[in-house]
Amino acid sequence: MVKVGHTTVEAVQGDITDLDLDAIVNAANNYLWMGAGVAGAIKKMGGEGIEQEAVAKGPIDVGNAVVTSGGRLQARHVIHAAGMGQDLKTDAEKVASATRNSLLRAQESGIRTLAFPAIGTGVGGLEVHLCAKTMIDTVIDCLLEGQNAGSFDRILFALFDEGTCRAFQDYLLERFSAKH
Repeated sequence: MVKVGHTTVEAVQGDITDLDLDAIVNAANNYLWMGAGVAGAIKKMGGEGIEQEAVAKGPIDVGNAVVTSGGRLQARHVIHAAGMGQDLKTDAEKVASATRNSLLRAQESGIRTLAFPAIGTGVGGLEVHLCAKTMIDTVIDCLLEGQNAGSFDRILFALFDEGTCRAFQDYLLERFSAKH
């Protein structure tokens, strides 16, 4: 766990669908249909209404994001971050854009606590360490920018498996130590 301004940023191992926060982020495709992985888990736990609400707002550009209700989830909102298109492939640039736009949508919606999964590491094929570096750098850079200062209380990276969580925890400490 680190502090960036007054925002707590941390990486935790666990199921993102169990978190009681203002919002969780869905690793989405640009048509916003919810198939497998994080999206499938969110739909299963939160209900099909989340997918219906999301699809009605799409398609969106890869790298963009939209906000829906949280359905039956404890989280009150889901931010659908389009980290890939219909080819189901992604890269660091797309993930950075999806992360940045998720933070913008959260800020616009008054969301103060949110959790990200490792966008693009499942179906999208992005290597875990590159994902950790990309997402953490993007979040910290956004928090250090003037317009985002004070917007968030807590940002989590909620990672399902131990190896992914360790990669995010290690890079978060490395990045924070190097820049602060």
